[in-house]
Amino acid sequence: MQLRYAFRLYPEPGQRAALARAFGCARVVFNDAVRAREDARAAQQPYPEAAVLSQQLITHAKNTPERSWLGEVSSVVLQQALRDAEAAYRNFFASLKGERKGKRVGAPRFRSRKDSRQAIRFTTNARWKITSGGRLSLPKIGDVKVQWSRVLPAVPSSVTVILDSAGRYFAGFVIDTDVDTDRARWTEPDPEAAIGIDLGLTHFAVLSDGTKIDSPRFLRRAEKKLKKAQRELSRRQKGSRNRAKARQKVARAHAGVADARKEFHHRLSTTLIRENQAVAVEDLAVAGLARTRLAKSVHDAGWSQFVTMLEYKARRYGRTFVKVGRFEPTSQRCSTCGHRDGPKPLAVREWTCRACGTVHDRDHNAAINVKQAAGLAVSACGAPVGPEPVLAQREETGSHGIPIGCRAA
Repeated sequence: MQLRYAFRLYPEPGQRAALARAFGCARVVFNDAVRAREDARAAQQPYPEAAVLSQQLITHAKNTPERSWLGEVSSVVLQQALRDAEAAYRNFFASLKGERKGKRVGAPRFRSRKDSRQAIRFTTNARWKITSGGRLSLPKIGDVKVQWSRVLPAVPSSVTVILDSAGRYFAGFVIDTDVDTDRARWTEPDPEAAIGIDLGLTHFAVLSDGTKIDSPRFLRRAEKKLKKAQRELSRRQKGSRNRAKARQKVARAHAGVADARKEFHHRLSTTLIRENQAVAVEDLAVAGLARTRLAKSVHDAGWSQFVTMLEYKARRYGRTFVKVGRFEPTSQRCSTCGHRDGPKPLAVREWTCRACGTVHDRDHNAAINVKQAAGLAVSACGAPVGPEPVLAQREETGSHGIPIGCRAA
């Protein structure tokens, strides 16, 4: 299983200039590859192969006056930019044919130096390394200071240097983890320990055992600060340095909200996966709910990110993860007798079953129904019933919180 561990970088001024040069060169090669393919399509000719583009856009281009500065960066960075263009076209055509899951992917577009995110990738061929002093040594860039928040569990296969919209640098290490080693890290929970989760807005999550987890509402709490920063940005003259500073201030404020939300999701998902053998959650239509009057609160909750974390952590540590269909009437059915009492407005937080007279808390009852619908309830003979684990996301993003110390891998 492949995971990504991210750590904060603190490059020096000279190293920042070298990184900016590498970002620009990778962007130019990517755009040249897109342009070459677009020209071939317009001329009704077959797309040039990757080997041909590599010779034309990198090897030969370095010997021309217009592209001689491509030799100032590592050739691996340029080759990886071509691979990114190839992957973008593969995803685009697979999406057109219906072979790719998820939303339809558009055709590759030209990258801009004004994009909010810049990235370059170094593979093993680039001969990057982690020095004995805990710094990240990158070719033609130097030894960059890294704030290690944890120890890498294995030798990375590649590293991606990222510059985000807030002006922060990160290094993302791709690790091939061992399943047996990961599962041995935690003690096995009770085989019958299973939990159903009902996600909401008033309470971020209500568990089938009655536990209620309040919603932190990170965006709502930072709304006043964000509005003030956005007003300052709107008053700055376009193209001025003060506008660039104000834009970065807004980006830093949003990044703080996103990081706090991600940290909350990581902690909660890890706790639930660690303590339970099986986890069930309802497959919510987040895209549809984000078009209602509750859109800001739905985005603030970040349900999709949380469910994705539950999914890949369940696969990593050998737990069972089940998604219950969004059309399952979890809020309409009595979890005691199974009587379906019909739809209810959101204002109704408690209701009494007409068949058995049980008084239900709306969210707690829904969480129990999620667990039962997933087949995780204990059967009559006492044996837990549940399906096999499903596929999960391949990546794991590390914490971008406050650095706590310098520990090399």
